[in-house]
Amino acid sequence: MAVCIAVIAKENYPLYIRSVPTENELKFHYTVHTSLDVVDEKISAMGKAMVDQRELYLGLLYPTEDYKMFRKLHNSYTDIMCNPFYNPGDRIHSRAFDNMVNSMMMQVC
Repeated sequence: MAVCIAVIAKENYPLYIRSVPTENELKFHYTVHTSLDVVDEKISAMGKAMVDQRELYLGLLYPTEDYKMFRKLHNSYTDIMCNPFYNPGDRIHSRAFDNMVNSMMMQVC
């Protein structure tokens, strides 16, 4: 199960962040924003000088056995993007998306 889920816009800012348990929420927000900085540094280095494309590889970001969980997240995100009332780039405020994310999160007793 996941303990933090973030959806990132193509402009490299978070559209949605949810974490469980809530006492570690600041830690996860920090991790997400730090990861965004790493990606931004890699992209800006590529703009200054043509570096080897393989250098931009960040590694496997999730275990392959968790593919179904990320597929479920991607399908829900696609449903949001297909909604004619959603403006791309806005924060995600969707009850259905929240329910799907909650089902993926680790439940702490």
